[in-house]
This record gives sequence, C-alpha cells and structure tokens, in this order.
Amino acid sequence: MMRPEYLDVKRIITDKNILKLFDAVHDYGGALRFVGGAVRDALAGIKGFEIDLATDLTPDELVEACTEKGLKTVSLGLKFARTGVVINNQILEVSSLHKNMKASLKDSDLSFTDDWNADASMRDLTINAVYADEEGNIFDYYNGINDLEKGIVRFIGNADEKIKEQPIRILRFFRFYSIFSKTKPDLKSLKACVENKDLLKTIAVEKIREEFFKILTTKKASTTIEIMSENDILSFIFPKTINTLALDRLNKIVGANNLIPDSVRRLFVLFEPDPVLADSLSLRLHLTKTQKNRLVNLSKFVFNPTKYNDLSYLKKVIFSHSKDFAKDKILISMAQNDIFDDKLNELFEKIDEMNVPQFPIKGKDLIDLGMINCSPIKEIMGQLKSEWIDSGFSLSVDDLKKKAKHLIK
Repeated sequence: MMRPEYLDVKRIITDKNILKLFDAVHDYGGALRFVGGAVRDALAGIKGFEIDLATDLTPDELVEACTEKGLKTVSLGLKFARTGVVINNQILEVSSLHKNMKASLKDSDLSFTDDWNADASMRDLTINAVYADEEGNIFDYYNGINDLEKGIVRFIGNADEKIKEQPIRILRFFRFYSIFSKTKPDLKSLKACVENKDLLKTIAVEKIREEFFKILTTKKASTTIEIMSENDILSFIFPKTINTLALDRLNKIVGANNLIPDSVRRLFVLFEPDPVLADSLSLRLHLTKTQKNRLVNLSKFVFNPTKYNDLSYLKKVIFSHSKDFAKDKILISMAQNDIFDDKLNELFEKIDEMNVPQFPIKGKDLIDLGMINCSPIKEIMGQLKSEWIDSGFSLSVDDLKKKAKHLIK
C-alpha cells in the first residue's frame, strides 16, 4: 500500500546532504528509501532514531553510483547486503534488496532483487517493514502503519519461522512491544516466542544483554518483563523473583525528573541482588568490568532511605564512593520505598555542587609519627578515616595525628 506524501520527511532528514545520495541512486536508475526504525519512529513521533536506507541497486551498483557522484563508500558486510556511504564524515547504512537473510547463508548464496515486497517480507515485524522516499511517500506492504496506530506488535508471516531464522527476534519482539504496544501481546507472536525460547541459549550472551538492557530502559519495561518472566523467557539466565513494582516506580521517577534511564540501575532494582547474586548476574550477562563493579558496589552498600536528602549523610556516601553512586542509591531507595520527591533535581544539583574534602592523612604521616612495623598501616588508616567520616569531616590533621599516635602505641 502506498500513501503519497504521508510523512513529513523533515522528521528524518536533518542533514540535507543526504539528498546527494538519493540523487546518486536516482541518476543511476535506482530507487532509495528510508526503512525500519527511521520511518517507524518518525511516524510515532519518537526522536533520536538511527537512519537506515534500502535500495534496489546491488551493492556493486550502489558503489558505482556513488563513485560517479564523488561519494565515498565502505563495505559493511555482503552477507546482509549492506554498504556504508559517507555523508559529512558519518556512515549511512544502505541495504540492497534481497530475498534471503538466514545467518547461515554464505555470501555466494545471497539473492538480490528489485522487488520491494520481497525485501519487506524478510523483515521481522510489520512495524519495521514500512518504507519512505525523500518526498514523504510511504510504502507499507504488511499494514505496519495500521499496527503502529493500534499499538499491535507482531511478526510478518509465520512467526515460528521468523524466530527460527534469528532467535534474537524473540527479544526484539518484547523490546518493540514495550515501546509501541497499546494492547496485550499478539497471541500468535507470543506463542511462537514461548515455544522457541530455548533457542535463545544459542545466542551470544552479549547480544542477549544488549537487547535486555534496551528493554530495561523502555517506559513499559516492568509490564513487559513481567510477561517475559511469566513465560520463562530468559529463565536460564535470570532468577524467578523480580520486583517489577519497584522498577515501575523507578521508571516514573526518572521520567518525571527528565533523567536518563540507566540499565545497571534498573537491573539492580529489578533483582535487588545481594553481593553474591550481583556477582552471579555479572557473570551470567558478561557485564563489562565497569558495569560489574557498579552492580556489586550497589549491592554491598546499605543506604539509609530516611536520609536520602540529608546532605551531611550524602557527603559521607560520596566520599566513600562517588556522586553518581549517591544518585544511584537515592533513586533506588526511592523506588524501593515508594518515595516521590518533586525537588529531586534540586537535590541532585546540590550533590553536583558539593565540595567533598580529601582525607588529610597519608601513610607517610604514620611513619613520621614513629611507626616502625608497617603491617597494620592499612588497618590504622581505615580506622582513622572511619572516625573522620563519622565526625562529619570535622577532625583536624592534629586531631587525627593524636589518634594515630595512640593507635601506633
């Protein structure tokens, strides 16, 4: 189905230099269209999408068309018929229309086509198979616009076959459901996801983590993850006990204060792990070193929820950890204890402006005070630091040295 001038392409084209690529393809005798997320999100009024394009030229023809117009190209993988075109030092991904997309195919097995409907049939969801040209004309082969308007997320054609081609599509289904749904899950799509859930075990953990983290940062993450949990999706990675209520509260707090959603923070709220579980989750999800340290440190520190806006208490937390850590614990505590504060941004501004002192004593000072056996130096320094923090950082250098002399003796 074609809808002439249906879309205001200014929502997609923020850099008019991209029209050079359209001109290059047209002059060569081909067609070029926006596809997938760029069209879907523009129609839904969502900002920040990536631009993906499709053409009925083969990769070789596209390279030739671009070369004739002085546009630089780079290969992004023949297996998936992708070519990169450099516009203003950014690489735009252009897919050549093709009939097969199984990951097991060899490059020589790829079959190009000039049939847009055939290409659309290879995509996963109806809402991802909508195309648009530079004039705003829409090409919708599987009623994707209608599904988008009604909030229906479903696979194109046979859902079971789609998932078997690429099992990661199970998580993509839930991610897009969490973003665009206005109804309960499409029964055929959900049934196919549940029946093929064990195929997720064949997917690289890093890909699973990436998709799950994207789900975590959606507005309806708690509802979606509840559905996933009820159907044992990813039960081979995650524990059964989850706190989707706290996750929903965190989502609302973050949204109300225009904060940036954070995957690790939401992961913590969802599972409320102790240090053992935090370490286990880090291993299961192959978290990066930074992500693991955040999750484990959040699990180790017991935060007093009654003091979430006590600046003197927060200064101690920040000294022991960091300003970002303090903000994490505040948000987590508010979500877990059903606290809402309409002055949260003001509190965070105070944290950003807070001057946290440095501990004024070093190990060398203990040696200068007559310490001969250095083996307990770490223990003594820790005790001094603890007393200094408990004093609200008020103990002077002289006060600390007096305490140090007593401890050394």
